[in-house]
Amino acid sequence: MAMQTVETLIQGGKASAAPPLGPALGPTGINIGQVVAEINKKTADLAGMQVPVKVIIDTQNKTFTIEIGTPPTAALIKREAGIQKGSSNALQEKVADLVIEQIIKIAKTKEDSLLGKGLKAKVREVIGTCQGMGVLVEGKPAQETLKDIASGLFDEKIASGKTELSAEEKKRLEEERNRLQAEMEKRRAEFEAKGKQIVKELEGKEKKFIRKTLIEAGIPLKIVDELAPSEKESAAAGGTEKK
Repeated sequence: MAMQTVETLIQGGKASAAPPLGPALGPTGINIGQVVAEINKKTADLAGMQVPVKVIIDTQNKTFTIEIGTPPTAALIKREAGIQKGSSNALQEKVADLVIEQIIKIAKTKEDSLLGKGLKAKVREVIGTCQGMGVLVEGKPAQETLKDIASGLFDEKIASGKTELSAEEKKRLEEERNRLQAEMEKRRAEFEAKGKQIVKELEGKEKKFIRKTLIEAGIPLKIVDELAPSEKESAAAGGTEKK
């Protein structure tokens, strides 16, 4: 039995005979249309995401099997949350809120690559990733939801494997996402105003002292870097550091 494997990345649900897949499959003699149709069927739920695909081909009898990889857990969380990126300051800024059904959906999608034994353990892993991204789960910081998981609060839902959301749930999550976005923008404006005032009051002081004062005042590091760039950042930008 002569076996050949073709590996590539495709956009979920949008595989085609065009490069890179078509030219790689052509020399094997298998029905490319059938392969494309099977890949699109298997990746339909991952629309809009880059998905690793492996086509294992028996070149003698022209049959094939398809193995679908999954995007990183963080990418699936962003898709479910409807956000482009996680929080740059997960402790202070929350960018989205997911319900347990969405977490279960991600855990089931990633079940072959997550380390936990059983769906409940895999759900905990996904929530752990949410924690580092500033994503709430069931309206709470991820750490608190992990305690709820441990107490058995969501055992029934996890056992049922329910992943679908009602129209009402989707609407609530959209409203929550908009609320969190508005809250983030308001907090950033407040931090910027406070930081600019500190910089103005410390005009003429050493940059290191200004940065230290900003950080001690609770200004997020990203804003500190914008208001008082470090020597390394100034040099990278081609500027000169004024003490």
